[in-house]
Amino acid sequence: MSGVLVYVESDGERVAPISFELLGLARQLADSLGGDVEALVASADPSPLVRELGGADTILEVTSPALAGYLPEAQEMVLVDAIRTRDPAVVLVGYTSAGLDLAAGAATATARPLVAYCVGLKVDGSDVIGDSQLYGGKLLATTRTPAPAVFSVVAGSFPEAAGHAGGRGEPVVMAPPAGLAQLRSRVLGTTGTGAGTLDITKAERVVSVGRGIGGPDNIELAEELAAAMGAELGASRPVVDSGWLPKERQVGKSGMTVKPKLYMAVGISGAPEHLEGMHDAGLVIAVNTDGNAPIFKVADYGTTCDLFDLLPAITALLKPVG
Repeated sequence: MSGVLVYVESDGERVAPISFELLGLARQLADSLGGDVEALVASADPSPLVRELGGADTILEVTSPALAGYLPEAQEMVLVDAIRTRDPAVVLVGYTSAGLDLAAGAATATARPLVAYCVGLKVDGSDVIGDSQLYGGKLLATTRTPAPAVFSVVAGSFPEAAGHAGGRGEPVVMAPPAGLAQLRSRVLGTTGTGAGTLDITKAERVVSVGRGIGGPDNIELAEELAAAMGAELGASRPVVDSGWLPKERQVGKSGMTVKPKLYMAVGISGAPEHLEGMHDAGLVIAVNTDGNAPIFKVADYGTTCDLFDLLPAITALLKPVG
């Protein structure tokens, strides 16, 4: 028991960025533990995913028609079986929508502790020291957990580049668990944005607003700035949940993942769930009167100016004269 097992997320054709982060982190942990990095791929057709996983020493392939599309019950069954079979010291799962489904269930089923919201992990002897963001990132909690254990990691906490290469990439075919033939749930269908609808994921500039905007009547300030910048308007989940902007503009774990050249966060605290949706932005500018807001930890530039003074001033500067 010394290796590190990474649960690989995908859309069925491409590996999700968080999985590359986990593979890079896994290499660091495995080097300290003296074991291998193993990547678990559970899909109806793992072949296109396996080709991307050069950062793993061993690629565990589980193939079954029951794994077509994302079904939490089926994916958890495969993950639990892999943990029991391979007995890794550390299991890494993304703190994502899928990770919320799988990490706790897999930890419970295999009688391992779970440490969530992780933004930092390192090995100390036979223990793993973890730093976790709590209360929307305003509190950092450090834990010491003896292996074996499961850890869910916040997206954007580690570089993706480290997870693309460096492993042996040896494929190992694992038999699908027998329980996949007796699932209690099934995928009826999926929905997405239709043709011609707004897609902020393709925007080169995004101005996003959070609860700090105050209310729906103030959204116009951000709209005018976005128009002057040639940007799309985005929003945090609380803004969308309040009905101030439509779901198609939501950035974050339960919304859209954007990778613009410029991302301006206005009145957004910077909870891990939001950071997951914009951590790959080229340049991040934060506007928040709370100087301790976690958004400043990922911002390239930041200000505690009152947004109601700042936004109109910037808009005025960007508008053509005459």
